[in-house]
Amino acid sequence: MYRVLITDSLSKAGLRILEQTEGIEPVVKSGLTPQQVREELRSADAIIIRSGTTLTAEILDGQERLKVIARAGVGVDNIDLDAATRAGILVMNTPAGNTISTAEHTFAMMLALSRNIGPAHASMKSGKWDRKSFQGTQLAGKTLAVIGLGRIGLSVAIRAVAFEMNVLGYDPFLSEEKAAEYGIKLYRNVDEIITQCDYLTVHTPLTDETRGIINADRLKKMKKGVRVINCARGGIIDENDLAAAIESGHVAGAAMDVFVEEPPKDRRLVDLPQVLATPHLGASTEEAQELVSVEAAEIVCGYLLRNEIRHSVNMLPVSAAEMVDLRNYLNLSYRLGLLSAQMIRGQGLKGAEVIYRGEAAHKKTRLLTSAFTAGLLEAALDQSVNIINATSMAVSRGIHVRETASGDCENFASMISVCVTTDQDKFEASGTIFGNQFLRLVRLDEFQLEAYLDGLMLIYRHRDVPGLIGYIGTICGQNNVNIAHMALGRKQDKPGGASVAVLNLDSEPPAEAIGQVKEHKEVTGVEIVRLPAAGAALPWLTAT
Repeated sequence: MYRVLITDSLSKAGLRILEQTEGIEPVVKSGLTPQQVREELRSADAIIIRSGTTLTAEILDGQERLKVIARAGVGVDNIDLDAATRAGILVMNTPAGNTISTAEHTFAMMLALSRNIGPAHASMKSGKWDRKSFQGTQLAGKTLAVIGLGRIGLSVAIRAVAFEMNVLGYDPFLSEEKAAEYGIKLYRNVDEIITQCDYLTVHTPLTDETRGIINADRLKKMKKGVRVINCARGGIIDENDLAAAIESGHVAGAAMDVFVEEPPKDRRLVDLPQVLATPHLGASTEEAQELVSVEAAEIVCGYLLRNEIRHSVNMLPVSAAEMVDLRNYLNLSYRLGLLSAQMIRGQGLKGAEVIYRGEAAHKKTRLLTSAFTAGLLEAALDQSVNIINATSMAVSRGIHVRETASGDCENFASMISVCVTTDQDKFEASGTIFGNQFLRLVRLDEFQLEAYLDGLMLIYRHRDVPGLIGYIGTICGQNNVNIAHMALGRKQDKPGGASVAVLNLDSEPPAEAIGQVKEHKEVTGVEIVRLPAAGAALPWLTAT
């Protein structure tokens, strides 16, 4: 009998699933102190929580019986994922349950903003009958830009099409064919899409790349009178820049459900009369709460009784023997995915092929392909991507990743090659394992080389002429940037032809230094790629 501890409110439907499933014993204990949660977990195989329970490293330390944590909701900020991983505890969430509710809230905010529902309601409540002050605008015929076409963004777009809006979408990881099926005109450039919209809504994950993606510069490029909505994550839109744009009269209004700080202490944006604000209500519906409760119960039962893993956010259970055999191959595949994603940045991803040669061809290649796909999609999606869900997430977005295997491998005992196709070009790379642990990049497009596949990498394409390496080395030295390793590949054995160089750096050069490299007349392209440090553990595998 598996004992499942529930420490937060769970809907009756979710509880009913646990109670009626043979082999599962639900134990409901709410209002526990952290110490009490720790003690209760000693005799629990699983725990289902919501936002009211925080599982810290201290609580999870030494929990030898606990196998799985299920979060009835999307956010897992109240779970110490590193501690759970170290303890061998699977963490799962329920990302699908709030999709419709958040999409509907986004649309409700857009409608309310357009028709001045909030101020008109307040005017009526104060005893007035003022029709002239609250003239609005209709949505039909207007152009909506959706930044991020994940589950929620796509749901918003579908509803906008039904409202007869012209829908534009920005997403580098959705195929044009898939977007067209939903009546969405797809763009690959944020700066291009923002100039054409009457309304803009953001639905991306909050990452270093998306933080402040809508800022002062981009707000200035938008049409005068544009309206902006954020029901995704605080910080995607720069709140101070948005406030300034509204105060200047360039932006007609905004609807905000999420904020950088919640509740927001800086009231500049919230208090503007043109701003409609709600206290993070996107998923706050009876239906969403029931759906996430039911899903949490189902995934716990599936894992405990049938070894099913759904919506894992931290690891994949792998035996010690499998980990010893596969760890380096998984790491190599994952890093090739991360490298590919950064090298095609700004291009539309269509598909990819992974080719296994030598010893790699005899490993669990489907698992390795999932690791590559996880790296390829990791930074682009609004949900956790791991070795379990990467393939299905790629397929759902019209991205097909196929694999081939060959026992032949001329130069190395084992090699993994990837070919990524975009709507503009192709990118190819190959990697291998030296010894038992050293991951190496041995081909970049048509160039053969031997570079470290870890840490901070400066990759530049150039003509192989005298003095260029010294020029770049001088720039790095002047900016106190140490070059840990350098690898050079060129098409021919004589100077003057097309070449590529990979510099592994100990620190990131300033933008001015990168600009200087780009300005050299013989340099044809520069990319900064960030990979995990050498020896870093995979983010979604059990520590062994």
